[in-house]
Amino acid sequence: MIAASKFFSLGFLFLGMFILMQVVLPIASFQLWELGQKIDSNTTFVSPQTGGQAVLGISIENKDNFSFFVSKNIRQTAPIYNRFSISVPKLRIDNLSVDLDSNDLSAGLIHLPGSGLPGEKGNVFISGHSALSPLFSLKKAAFAKLQDLKKGDQIILEAEGTKFVYEVEMLKVVDPKDLSVINPPDKMGRYISLMTCVPPGLNFKRLVVLGKML
Repeated sequence: MIAASKFFSLGFLFLGMFILMQVVLPIASFQLWELGQKIDSNTTFVSPQTGGQAVLGISIENKDNFSFFVSKNIRQTAPIYNRFSISVPKLRIDNLSVDLDSNDLSAGLIHLPGSGLPGEKGNVFISGHSALSPLFSLKKAAFAKLQDLKKGDQIILEAEGTKFVYEVEMLKVVDPKDLSVINPPDKMGRYISLMTCVPPGLNFKRLVVLGKML
């Protein structure tokens, strides 16, 4: 009886340690990554098209202590499709669906209403959840490993059978209310931005990955 009690006590101890590590390790790993980004003097952040925070038609809303972008922009000409797919080979993301012009982050990956369409000039702005660990996540967290991307990695969009290949240019951690990341770096380029919450599973800041079409 005593042996069985010790067995169960050790089992609960190891289970508790396992759960704790699933929470602590992703946060610690991200903190080290962010520190490395700050130390790396070769990192060059691309300035947005405008330095101001205001972006026409877009506001910031809060729900349950979570800040998120909401766009009321409506296209003059609606596209012929209502979703497209994204693939990120480095992260083993393969043809995941992105809802076009959607503010509903609970649906998965969403494309900010009014932002650039795949292949267009401007900035294709896509948001998605992160998670501390896929083992304990109750939501789809396709962007949980977004910080693993590096300059030169590819992001592939496909819309109506046409593929558009973008190359990562930079990663940047910003305040949740920083609307300037929605703007493309210039008026002529074709860009993509992937945004998620960081540290993984928490919503203190936002990580934005900027890519440019090849």
